Amino acid sequence: MTMFAALFCGCGNRQNKSAVNTVGVNEFAEIVRQNDVRLIDVRTPNEYAEGHLAGAENIDVKDTLFAERIKGVEGKVAVYCRGGRRSLKAAEMLAKQCGTVYNLDGGILAWQKAGKPTTTVETDIFTTKSGKIVKIHALLHASICIEYDGKTIYVDPVAKLRDRTVDYEALPKADMVLVTHEHFDHYDTATLKALACEDLVMNSRCVELYGSGIAMGNGERLTLDGDIALEAVPAYNTTAEHLQFHPKGRDNGYILTLDGLRIYIAGDTEDIPEMSNIKDIDIAFLPCNQPFTMTTDQLVRAANTVQPKVLFPYHYGETDISGIPAQLPGTDVRIRHYE
Repeated sequence: MTMFAALFCGCGNRQNKSAVNTVGVNEFAEIVRQNDVRLIDVRTPNEYAEGHLAGAENIDVKDTLFAERIKGVEGKVAVYCRGGRRSLKAAEMLAKQCGTVYNLDGGILAWQKAGKPTTTVETDIFTTKSGKIVKIHALLHASICIEYDGKTIYVDPVAKLRDRTVDYEALPKADMVLVTHEHFDHYDTATLKALACEDLVMNSRCVELYGSGIAMGNGERLTLDGDIALEAVPAYNTTAEHLQFHPKGRDNGYILTLDGLRIYIAGDTEDIPEMSNIKDIDIAFLPCNQPFTMTTDQLVRAANTVQPKVLFPYHYGETDISGIPAQLPGTDVRIRHYE
């Protein structure tokens, strides 16, 4: 299955305008299967959370910052809303800057009536320096799916945690898997076997447990497929009574670079001194779940050290992270379902 990116818009019986192409459900489904199409759900965040098309990012057309948020959207775009009115408005705005905009006739209501599937997996979309699309899907807790240039990379894939599950058979085939360490909420033997990925990168302890894989230690680097690079960085506890959870030198964080787009996946760590060496980060995943990782104050300090453009607090369990965005006014903080 290929994840898609597009902007859905149901426009009822309105006629096409400008570069807006209003299409039916089946044609829309074919369009959003294309790798170069960006899919956008323009409903409210609450509507999006209840269910949306797989691979759709959420940009609320009623948000006062909508015009600002779509400034970087280019190329082919597909849009939808609930029934069509909001997405038509969004499509007409996008048509002024995009090559082609496809609008879903009848919106998600028509999509569901036709028996098409929806999902609750949240997706964020980014563009690399040469215009390639990177899609990041929030699976659960510390499990992330990243799609780039026809390849799919999983980070710490786990199939079940508490009452949440992930059906990896319904997701794209893995081209690479990264595992930070051996704790059950990061290392899931059954899921790794099901993904059957040859490029399985882990710390040495996980390679020992699994019996195969590519072992990386802190400071080591790999270059893959030309414009994909990977660096393993330290991840450990510093609080005296917590050192046993993640001892220094054992576990990995990773810096994944995709055509110049730098993604820092911190793994289970506190705000360690080595973070001052991590530079030019576009997207950061920082954990927040004491006693195992960081407090909210530590996460804010870590973010101020690393200075990512976009921050995803993750691995936060029952920790209240709602106050973090207000403490980082210069950072685009995005809270997804990484409980």
